[in-house]
Amino acid sequence: MKISIGTNIKEGPWGGGNLFAVNLKNFLEDKGHVVINNLGDDDIDIILITEPRRTSESSAFTHVDVLNYLSYVNKETLVAHRFNECDERKNTKYVNKYLINANKVADHSIFVSTWLKELYQDQGFNRTNTNVIYAGADKKVFNSKNYKAWDQVEKLKIVTHHWGANWNKGFEVYLFLDNLISSNKWMDKIEFTYIGNVAENTQFKNTNVVKPLSGKKLSEEIKKNHLYLTASINEPSGNHHIEGAQCGLPLLYINSGGTPEYCKDFGIEFNDVNDFEVKLEELIENYKKISFEMKHYPNNSDLMCEEYLKLFNKMVEEKSKYLDKRKLDYKNSFFKSLFFNQTRKR
Repeated sequence: MKISIGTNIKEGPWGGGNLFAVNLKNFLEDKGHVVINNLGDDDIDIILITEPRRTSESSAFTHVDVLNYLSYVNKETLVAHRFNECDERKNTKYVNKYLINANKVADHSIFVSTWLKELYQDQGFNRTNTNVIYAGADKKVFNSKNYKAWDQVEKLKIVTHHWGANWNKGFEVYLFLDNLISSNKWMDKIEFTYIGNVAENTQFKNTNVVKPLSGKKLSEEIKKNHLYLTASINEPSGNHHIEGAQCGLPLLYINSGGTPEYCKDFGIEFNDVNDFEVKLEELIENYKKISFEMKHYPNNSDLMCEEYLKLFNKMVEEKSKYLDKRKLDYKNSFFKSLFFNQTRKR
């Protein structure tokens, strides 16, 4: 197959969407498929929309570009759309409506969590060809090799990492922990390391701040610690806690967004700063048991990519069914006017 992934792939530290595209591209090419990141060829089998907003640096093409391709280049190319964003993550007001609109050009829709799928359904998304494929990290890079679990004697070393510096990445909790470290109860018991970009006007006093890292350097830095913390709010999936878990660290994770779907059974859940300390103590009490379970953590990029390949094969095998469904959708006058008006504007 020839598959076009709609991501401008970046080198070095970047967000989870970039890592997804890198992992999927490498996997598909290893399986003998051709992967491109544009719409320049006339024989593309599958187009995967990952970021249809033209203003995004990571966007290789938009839904309007895809519609033009189907209209004027190859009408039999099939289109999948991966949802990995929402207004609730960054307190924006336009993303969900925009993505629901952009999705009308897609033959199949993929969500990175059940939480995200249900959120969109509650806001008007009603397409039928959908499924959930969980994200995963590269186990060749993020694994427990040379990782040493906490011996319950030295200080418990807590770590998190983020590329994005939005406040909702969890900075309320991270600052709470930063202050907690200086208390008489905790100063001789815990340390905290933050890897990545820091939210504006955020100043840590007791936290080790490390510049953004990627790949093996990031994996090595994570494995210097014992416990992985994520407090990111309304995260559709998130790669950070996946990478921490694959490195072998038990998870202390917030009950928000799609995060519990990725972390359940591999750590302790908390709600906010009000129960954080209690849940930290609970994890410490159960650390040895949870640490033992980490070797069974299931979400890695190989499994994720296998699911995408299965989906792409299914779409090609059932091509006539997808195209028949598309024809019915195109008969909807609202659909046609919506997209052709946008095409003329662009």
